[in-house]
Order: sequence, then C-alpha cells, then structure tokens
Amino acid sequence: MLILIISDIHDNLPNLTKCLAWAKSQGVQKVICCGDVTNGETLEFLANNFLSDIYLIRGNMDLYDEAEANRFPNIKYLGRYGTAEIDGRPFGLCHEPFFIKNVLQSNPDLRYVFYGHTHKPWLEDKDGRLEINPGTLGGVFQKATFAVWDTGTNKIELKILEQI
Repeated sequence: MLILIISDIHDNLPNLTKCLAWAKSQGVQKVICCGDVTNGETLEFLANNFLSDIYLIRGNMDLYDEAEANRFPNIKYLGRYGTAEIDGRPFGLCHEPFFIKNVLQSNPDLRYVFYGHTHKPWLEDKDGRLEINPGTLGGVFQKATFAVWDTGTNKIELKILEQI
C-alpha cells in the first residue's frame, strides 16, 4: 500500500492540489499529515479531495479547532501527537520533533515516527527506528516536498514537488 506523508501545507492550495493529483495517479491509498494544515478551509479541501483515510495531528500554526477536524469521517484526528496503524504497521505521528519522546512513551517499539515543523525533509535511522520528516508541502523557506511510504517494501522516499 502506498501512503502519502505531508506536513506544513500552510494553506498552499496549489501545491496541495498538485500533490494530491499525483498521489491519486500513483494509487496512494492513505495520507499521513504531520500538522500545519493551517486554516479550516484548507482542512476541508484536504478532506474533500482525498476521500480515503487521513491521519492528522495538530501543528503549532493550525487555526482550525478539533470539532472541525472531527466532522470529516475520513480524518483520523490524533491531537498534538499519537500512534496509529496502517496495513499492520504501527507508526507514531507528531508535529514538533520534541514530541517524539512522548510518542515513544506510548509505544517504545515503533519502527516509524513521522514529524514536521522544521520544513526540512529528513529521514534518519535511530537504531532501527526511522524518524521521517517529509518537509514542507507549502514550500515555506524550502522547496515544496513530501514523502511516500510503500508498506509492501517498507521503502520511504522523499520527493520534491516540482520534480513530479
């Protein structure tokens, strides 16, 4: 199964539109969003333009409230940080990297932890646990980037939006 990992959209609807169109063309089945969607209109656009499951955490710049996130049946809202499972693979999710320790307290054996906030795409192996930052889909301070996780091969690939 292909999973799209995005973060730090910061209301950039043209970039989100391009990324979601590419994801659909590639057969992506679920989305993990590491926060900073920013406003309720962008949250609604995401929910209405990707009708399968979207695992979402709140970023430090998000302006929507929890009730807005919970009104979309395809959004699995986890608050500031949390854990979930896709295709039999548990993962952790947070926005700011300092929450990784909180995520690991609930499940220290996680193999994947996704985070955002820094706007820098990053993939690091920490003793068998991958910590992955897809960068900023909004293209704020860096080129617009995202990641794709193939749960069949366990391969995670960082991508630059302008190159798709």
